[in-house]
Amino acid sequence: MHPKLKRVLKFTGRFLLGIVAFIIVYILAALGLSRITVNSEPEFSQDVEIFINSNGVHTDIVVPIKNDIKDWSADVLYTQTKSQDSLMKYVAFGWGDKGFYLDTPEWSDLKASTAAKAAFYLGTSAMHTHFYKELNEDDECVRLTISKEDYQDLVKYISESFRLDEQGETQWIADRSYGKFDAFYEANRKYSLFYTCNTWANNALKAANQKAALWTPYDKGIFCHYR
Repeated sequence: MHPKLKRVLKFTGRFLLGIVAFIIVYILAALGLSRITVNSEPEFSQDVEIFINSNGVHTDIVVPIKNDIKDWSADVLYTQTKSQDSLMKYVAFGWGDKGFYLDTPEWSDLKASTAAKAAFYLGTSAMHTHFYKELNEDDECVRLTISKEDYQDLVKYISESFRLDEQGETQWIADRSYGKFDAFYEANRKYSLFYTCNTWANNALKAANQKAALWTPYDKGIFCHYR
């Protein structure tokens, strides 16, 4: 075998072995760290009702549209949804990669370039909001009641996730939505393998001093602490 070809094959083998090793370590870390609970005994309170809601892959944090602490309708406008329905009680917040959100409404639409940008910290992010009249608890929707102080911390965390314009206002991504009751906005931070949409939601629970995983990239890592 030619020495140059031998070096190429040796390098390729080590590279592939490194990828396999990284995947194994990543999966083990995700499984292990997701099971470690932080804020295992949150303060009991009936002040503010919130929800943790998943579609089976992506986790949203759902809060009241308006109370004496925060009026979200001043930042996330009903008029920026197709329905323009103001008779809603809750608004969901879900942070994620902008390319995934806007260019991949279905998994069949996923492109390799979109996945690569998201995985390796190359894309930008967006906040997806969705208005609800009612939510029902089930395997993928958990109801919590938290104190006003913890809700203030949650409001601060969510608010700081939006990328604001020079006037300090949220930046609506016009005419992009999944349905009648949702809207997208520009957001801060970048998505990566180590900071996913579910990592963001898990950190939101940490900010609100609620039960959460030490770290998790997937939704089951959040919900296992509420089963």
